Amino acid sequence: MAAVKRIIYPPMWLALGIIAQFICNEYFPGSRFTSTGGQAVGSLVLLLGLALLVLAGGLFKQADTDLIPFREVRALVTSGVYRYTRNPMYLGMALVLLGCAIVLGVATAFAVPVIFVIIIQIRFILPEEQLLRALFPEEFPAYCQRVRRWI
Repeated sequence: MAAVKRIIYPPMWLALGIIAQFICNEYFPGSRFTSTGGQAVGSLVLLLGLALLVLAGGLFKQADTDLIPFREVRALVTSGVYRYTRNPMYLGMALVLLGCAIVLGVATAFAVPVIFVIIIQIRFILPEEQLLRALFPEEFPAYCQRVRRWI
């Protein structure tokens, strides 16, 4: 089986998702619902997502392993936020998109985080798990038993 070429990495999928949400807002809003409270909640969700990205990325840097998927995996990171989710960076990106959807206050923008999660799951998480099982045949399955994939 030939390896899947991954030209568009997760941060680009995030950027495309944000662009898609603004397109939804402008051209396909569906139901609109905006309030100061909703914008505050959306902002908190967005900030939580950014915090997860920063914390998880910092742990990868500490472990001296590459942030780019499938490149130079030197360690299995299981500490910090990785004790609660196996994919805090992807979860963080999904939360950023969810927060943006809440802040925008348009129904169609909520489809974007769902589509993002499906794309990331298929193109990155499942192949990464396969790679990690091969690289860490004892540690990774034990880690999977302790920690959920998303939340």
